[in-house]
Amino acid sequence: VQLVESGGGSVQPGGSLRLSCTASGFPFSSTHFSWYRQAPGKDRESIAYISSTGDSTYYADSVNGRFTISRDNAKNTVYLQMNNVKPDDTAVYYCARVSGPWLWGQGTQVTVSS
Repeated sequence: VQLVESGGGSVQPGGSLRLSCTASGFPFSSTHFSWYRQAPGKDRESIAYISSTGDSTYYADSVNGRFTISRDNAKNTVYLQMNNVKPDDTAVYYCARVSGPWLWGQGTQVTVSS
C-alpha cells in the first residue's frame, strides 16, 4: 500500500510542471485524493482535492485558476498540473489518500526560481 509522487523539479516563474501520484495496494477508483504542500518553515497546507469519480474538485485560493487536479483511474494515478507558477509555490508537494485511513506519499520537491 503506497503512494509515489513524481514530476517535481526546478522551474522558472511563469512556467509549468505536472506532478503525478501513482497508487498501489488498494482500490484506487473508490478513493478520494488531495494534494498538499509544505514550504520551508510553514505548515502543510491542502491545495487541491478530487473525489473518487473526478466529478468534484476543490482548490485553495492560492492556486485556484493556475493548478488543475485530475485522475486517471485506468492508470491508478492522480495528477497536479501547475501552470503560471510563482516563487511562492516552492515547496515539497505531497499526495494523500483522504478517504478511509489516510495515506501519504514521500513528497516531491518543486522549486520556482529564476
